[in-house]
Amino acid sequence: MRNILVLLLIASTYAFASEAGDGESDIVQRTVNFLLFAGLIWYLVAQPVKNFFASRSNAVAEELNRVQEKLQESIAMKKEALAKISEAEKFAEELAVASKKENKVLNDKIMSQCEADLEFLAKQQEIKKEFETRTMVRNVVEKVVAETLEQSADAFDREAMASVIIKKVA
Repeated sequence: MRNILVLLLIASTYAFASEAGDGESDIVQRTVNFLLFAGLIWYLVAQPVKNFFASRSNAVAEELNRVQEKLQESIAMKKEALAKISEAEKFAEELAVASKKENKVLNDKIMSQCEADLEFLAKQQEIKKEFETRTMVRNVVEKVVAETLEQSADAFDREAMASVIIKKVA
């Protein structure tokens, strides 16, 4: 059917095409020829043009859908990243609190150890002091006894010996 219609339109274009004669106007023939030509062009080109624009609009719609999906994905990723950031901030706060507590515990432990060490050193110093005092007393007593024995040969009596010892000890 299409072929017959196309053939008829082409034939009518030649049938109505004529040259203007003696002052006659050929506007009617030209109009008919234009309408036939436009109809023929419309018949031949309309469907491919419609298909082109329909496929183009479908491609644009698909691209828009893909962009919308990517937008939704990026929004979801942003929400996930914000959630992770808030979790990280909470973890950092908890870590800071825990480290402060641990620091306090360690500080208290170190201070108690230092106090115990100081007490131990003080006791050790006291023991050394007592030992040195006893050693000094022993040395003084030995010296006094040695002097007394040397002088006892000179007939030193016991009262004199006791007074010498008391003087040396005091």
